[in-house]
Amino acid sequence: MDHRPRASTDRDLLTGHAYRDDRPLAARQNLYAHQRPRFDLPGLVLDHVGDRAGVWVDTGCGNGRYLDRIRTERPHTPVVGVDLSASLLRNVPGAVVCADAAHLPVRTGSVEVVLAMHMLYHVPDPARAIAEAARVLTPDGVLVASTNARDDKAELDLWWSRAAGTVLGTGQGPRRMKLSDHFPLEEAPQVMGRYFDDVTVIDLHGHITLEDPGPALAHFASYRAWADQSGVPFDATLAQVEHDLAARFEQGPLTITTHQGLILARSPRTP
Repeated sequence: MDHRPRASTDRDLLTGHAYRDDRPLAARQNLYAHQRPRFDLPGLVLDHVGDRAGVWVDTGCGNGRYLDRIRTERPHTPVVGVDLSASLLRNVPGAVVCADAAHLPVRTGSVEVVLAMHMLYHVPDPARAIAEAARVLTPDGVLVASTNARDDKAELDLWWSRAAGTVLGTGQGPRRMKLSDHFPLEEAPQVMGRYFDDVTVIDLHGHITLEDPGPALAHFASYRAWADQSGVPFDATLAQVEHDLAARFEQGPLTITTHQGLILARSPRTP
């Protein structure tokens, strides 16, 4: 896997712009409100992990979506949120720590469950964060991660590329930035298998159906923090996408295919 520095892992960009507050993250999360089947990812995590009494750590906890659910359904489970963005954590209640997932301030073998939900692609070396999760877990602990496959939301790639091509006058332009390219579902089992003896992948396929372009435009706009790396004039391309989608929706609803996955890693290997 390529671990060269990239925009999706730039610490200053992530904490100072992309996740300074939860609005861009919420825009990406809200797109899934239109997905069928509707996957309840926090619920799936709880179902597959079961009722474990030890400490849980949610790395890259963001706006606390998983923390809220764990604390509601497992009120006696001590859970700590960890995130790089101190400003994002200000609005997350309960025990939270501003820290790096690749350098957890946690004692070895002291945690029952580690979550890494749609965040390992923000770590410069995802394998380092996975190794760190294995370090802090008990011998029967479990790491639960999630990410997107390479073909996830391919329709959005096409719409952005077409709009970019129009703006650049090239017919077809660069595809949109996909954060998960740094840790796609296709590569996850192999990387996690270096540090865990038992790795299971649960593929989640769905369709997002939109009646108007609003949610898709909000999703595109949520990548503004990476505008300098988009390869095109970002605002001009976003305006072109809005124009193109407005014309498309005159024909009826738009369907977007989704492909993400839940990865369960058990039996951490001791260094």
